[in-house]
Amino acid sequence: LENFSPIQQERYEAYRRSALNKSVVKRLISNILNQTASSELAFVVAGFGKVFIGEIVEKARDIQEQWGDEGALSPAHLREAYRRYQNETGLVPSTIYRKRKFN
Repeated sequence: LENFSPIQQERYEAYRRSALNKSVVKRLISNILNQTASSELAFVVAGFGKVFIGEIVEKARDIQEQWGDEGALSPAHLREAYRRYQNETGLVPSTIYRKRKFN
C-alpha cells in the first residue's frame, strides 16, 4: 500500500468502501434457488461478486492502457476485459438464468 501512487490509493480506498447491496443479493439468490437465502449466504456471495467486479475493472484498466485510451473506462474496455477473463479462466458465468426442467 505504501508503494501506491495517489491515484491508486484513491482507487483502493473506493474499492474498500464499496459493497454490493446485501438485500438485493439475497433477493437474487432467493429467486435463483426458489427458496429463502440466509443473510450469511448473501454476505458470502456479495463478497465474491465484489472480488469478481474488481478483477474485471482491473483487467479493463490494463486494456485501457494497452489501447492508449485515457479518462474513464468505456463499455468497450469492460466487454473486452470480460471476454479475456472468460478465455483465461474458462469460467463463463451465465448471464441468463434458466429454470431447472426437473425439480
